[in-house]
Parts: sequence; C-alpha cells; structure tokens
Amino acid sequence: MVNALIYALLGVLQGIFEWIPVSSEGVVALAAKFLKTGFNPVDLALFLHIGTLASALVYYRKDWAGVFTFKDRKLIIFLMITTVVSLPLGFVFYKLIEQAAVGTGLLALTGFGLLFTAYFQKKKILLDIREEKLAAIAGVLQGLAVIPGFSRSGSTIFGLSLAKSDPKEILRLSYLMSVPAVTASTLYFLVFKGGDFSIQLWPGVLASFLSGLLFLDVLTKMAGRINFAKFALVFAAFCFAGVALELLF
Repeated sequence: MVNALIYALLGVLQGIFEWIPVSSEGVVALAAKFLKTGFNPVDLALFLHIGTLASALVYYRKDWAGVFTFKDRKLIIFLMITTVVSLPLGFVFYKLIEQAAVGTGLLALTGFGLLFTAYFQKKKILLDIREEKLAAIAGVLQGLAVIPGFSRSGSTIFGLSLAKSDPKEILRLSYLMSVPAVTASTLYFLVFKGGDFSIQLWPGVLASFLSGLLFLDVLTKMAGRINFAKFALVFAAFCFAGVALELLF
C-alpha cells in the first residue's frame, strides 16, 4: 500500500512537470531517488511517461481522430515533419551524450528563449515562416530535447511562437508533436532496454495519466485567458526555478 502511494505521488509529479519547461524526468528521478523506490530512478521516470502519453491522446482525441482518419491533412503533414526531423536527431544525440549531465546551462538557455518569446509576443513580432519550415524548426528543437536540461516543451513553444501568436494553438501543436516522439522513446525503453513492466508501477502510471489530463486542461485554459507574453514569462520562471533546483541538489 505504501509503495503504491509512493508511485502514485511520482506519477502526479510526472503529470504536472511533463507539460512545463522543467525536466519531468529529472524531477521524478530525483524524487524516486529520495524516496528509495528500489527501481532505477531514470528508468522509473521514463516508464511513467506512459501515463502522460495517454493523457495527451485523450485530451486531444478530436485532433488524433482527424489524424487517424486522414481528414486533418495540415496536422498530419506537421506531425510527419516534426517526427521525421526529431527522432533521428534525438537518437543520435541520445547515443552521443547518454552519460552526460549538462542540464543547468541548457535549462537556463531555454528560459532565455522564453523571455525572447514573451518580448516577441508583447511587441507582436512574428517571422514570415512557412508551415513546413516551422514544423522542421520545432522538430529540431524537440530532437535536441534529449540533451539533459534542454526542455522539450519550453523549446518547442519558443520555436512555434516565432510564427504563431495564438497561445492555445502553440500549446496544442507543442503537446501533439510530443506524442510520436514519446511513443518511440517509450517503446525503445520497454523493448530494447528491457524496461520493467512490474505491476507495482501501474498506480504511478494511472496517477500520471489523471494528473497529466488535469494539468493539460489547466494550462490550456490559462493560456487562453491571459496575454501569451505573460504566459511565456511564467514558463521562463519555471525554467529558472529548475536551474536553481539543479544547483541546490
């Protein structure tokens, strides 16, 4: 019972931090190490991604219905480009820096990128970038997110905001494009790295799913209600808070 509550707590952390520009893997792994779960902290963090992956599928189910029925051609092309760009790039960097720990500086870089986002959005500065090129830019940024500390959500939000101003649309595309990448990384972990399917962990996956679904809704509604420049500033603050935590621990 105690273990189930611990895994559920870790799942809630995953569900919250997956969508904001602080490494959910880092937060969950740190908490798992502190709570002495008995599992490899990083592997446990990767396993809990199953829950937030499911929450993104459920929350954006109408968008995915359009993809799976081939009705939303524009979204299909966007996801194809981001996935084709990010997966090979991400795999190469993963192999190159598998043992690296360079998170603090890159998380700070993401924070500064979001400060620029806030400035561009406040001044209503948008670049004339075609949808396909924007997808490629977002794909590159997502691929680089395998580098410890390089926030996937923060960097892709920054990239998408270069040519888009609707905050809900920016978040929607950022979170939708995460699904193929997270699916691939989860399968790699479970199939090729022999990840643990232990039934003990499933309360954490369920908690990750439910909290991820709830927090997605909170963020999306918040983005629609406040000026996106302020929203970007909030996300930048999360980045710098993450830097402070990394320096402290």
